[in-house]
Amino acid sequence: MTSQTIAFYSEGVRLAGTLFLPDGLAPGERRAGIVLCHGYTGVRALYLPDTARELTADGYVVLSFDYKGWGDSEGPRTRLAPYSRVADVQAALSYLAAQSMVDPARLGLYGTSYGGATVVFTAAIDPRVACVVSVVGIGNGRRWMRSVRHPDEFHDLLERAAADRARRATTGASELVPRAEVLLPDRQSAALAAAARAGVSGAVDQVPLEFVDDTLGFHPEWVVDKIAPRPVLFITSDDDRLVPPEESEALFARAGEPRKLIVLKGFGHYEVYAGEAFRQVIAPTRAWFREWLPPR
Repeated sequence: MTSQTIAFYSEGVRLAGTLFLPDGLAPGERRAGIVLCHGYTGVRALYLPDTARELTADGYVVLSFDYKGWGDSEGPRTRLAPYSRVADVQAALSYLAAQSMVDPARLGLYGTSYGGATVVFTAAIDPRVACVVSVVGIGNGRRWMRSVRHPDEFHDLLERAAADRARRATTGASELVPRAEVLLPDRQSAALAAAARAGVSGAVDQVPLEFVDDTLGFHPEWVVDKIAPRPVLFITSDDDRLVPPEESEALFARAGEPRKLIVLKGFGHYEVYAGEAFRQVIAPTRAWFREWLPPR
């Protein structure tokens, strides 16, 4: 595998990416291409290189990138902007399809966590996507934020979001808060995420409170049925306490065929990025892409 830093544009904003090329790519040959999409506050240097390495080993051309305002990309910093992220993914698809070594008729999406939600929404509205894998994704933003909080915590969060909504409308700025106040990780997720993010350029500890409104209004399960008859694989874990498995189950229930749901046993949210859990994620991922989106 070789890689190169690239740039492309989404809604006029310059985004930074990494293009991973498989070994043995012959001149003039075209391969299937896959775009990788990270989660809530992720950057392309975190977790995704391992996924790219596995997929290029199967012969795919793989693209990872930073959303607007994240990592090395330009744009207002650290916004969630879920529908703008969908536009970013569509721009990434356009860039990948334009590469001489990529077959534009064979494009796939892979997303984890909030990226698992983003790829579902993107595939539902963009017919260029031929195959989808969503890992520990979110189906309904409001249900998810409610499910991981006590009732009084959720009520307080809604009040803070309403106040910030007024603040944004009158001042143009959102209040910055600790990342954990919005994401609310469980104990295991907090420790694993902190360890993984340590020393990673672009990893942030604060996010705008605007994240709350953005999440409350983003529901990929409303459109997941539009992906069919293109194939979609959902992977979750029964011990994910950050994004409960019910989110992937709800997406699966509303998706059309061909579809598949895999529920891992005993792993937490951030464990899926390393070790045995990652092996249990990447093996069916590779099999799904090979079945429905052959690299050659």
